[in-house]
Amino acid sequence: MNDILQYKGYYATVQFSAEDEVFFGKLLGINDVVNFEGTTVKELKSAFTDAVDDYLETCKELKKEPEKMYKGSFNIRIPSELHRQAALVSAGKNMTLNDFVRYAIDLAVNKTVSS
Repeated sequence: MNDILQYKGYYATVQFSAEDEVFFGKLLGINDVVNFEGTTVKELKSAFTDAVDDYLETCKELKKEPEKMYKGSFNIRIPSELHRQAALVSAGKNMTLNDFVRYAIDLAVNKTVSS
């Protein structure tokens, strides 16, 4: 993951704007919008850690619990035909659809399935 930064359990994507000649990023996995930028990699990384610290401090000041990253639950929208096929395959394997989706994601992410 070359274009992902990590700090205090928070992650961010990183991109470069050739037109503006600036690196920029956005925190992942939270509903709030937290962006940062820098003209050098060092500046970008510093802006990222500052953005995370500022987010956590703002949450504290607002008495708001910082959003937990990746709670293990999410909604997915897929075509109805793919939904039907997944339900049939999972039933044929005597698995719940949830377990089947977890298995498929684990396989895609790790190339091997963990127990």
